[in-house]
Amino acid sequence: MQLTGNTIFITGSTSGIGRGLAEAFHRLGNQVIIAGRRRSLLEQVTAANPGMKAVELDIADPVSIQAAAERLTAEFPALNVLINNAGIMPFDDASGVIDDAQAQSIIATNLLGPIRMTSALIEHLKAQPRAVIVNNTSVLAYTPLATTAVYSATKAALHSYTLSQRFMLRKTSVTVQEIAPPWVNTDLIKKGDDPRAMPLDAFIEQTMAALATDAEEAIVESARPMRDNAGPKEHALVMGFNSYIAENPIPV
Repeated sequence: MQLTGNTIFITGSTSGIGRGLAEAFHRLGNQVIIAGRRRSLLEQVTAANPGMKAVELDIADPVSIQAAAERLTAEFPALNVLINNAGIMPFDDASGVIDDAQAQSIIATNLLGPIRMTSALIEHLKAQPRAVIVNNTSVLAYTPLATTAVYSATKAALHSYTLSQRFMLRKTSVTVQEIAPPWVNTDLIKKGDDPRAMPLDAFIEQTMAALATDAEEAIVESARPMRDNAGPKEHALVMGFNSYIAENPIPV
């Protein structure tokens, strides 16, 4: 993607990877709009970054998503980049009873949130000369962490959705990129400065460099071993399979 001259909306951007990306794009002169549930945190981030804008958003609430989308398209008609970053990562135990309310919250936030947010903005994005959707999945989409089974499953589902979305948008002005972070030192679970976690600054720097290419996936090098668990020829296989079906439709 082109890293300058954009109007960028980033969900879940008051801390961690979302804030890191927001500030990196802001430093490059882009118009950045951050989103989150808590007004106080939004005000803290925008105060630290003059010119950055904010929109209150509960990504798990379809009504909130629609309201945010209507405000975005009205106030920022040049909006051309959507970064679906918001996510939650509670622990669970797939060998026992799963907390249903927690599972529904994870699915609504991590999977339905990006689907609904993109759906609410997709026609606006397609009307732009160039536009980009960036979906933030995880290396756990390819190598699940058993103690966060539902989270890992939502990230695998979002990766699958991204592959379909990229194919369906292939003839439009909208490109789709995916970032799949490794363990990054953020407060997604608890920021503990564990030496096994990738420093946030290093992750943002490497991810920005990767996003600047035309690659479908902006993967930092430390994440490649886990990502390659699914096979490096996945994109060609998905594109080939769907092209065949498009040319030879299934009777309905």
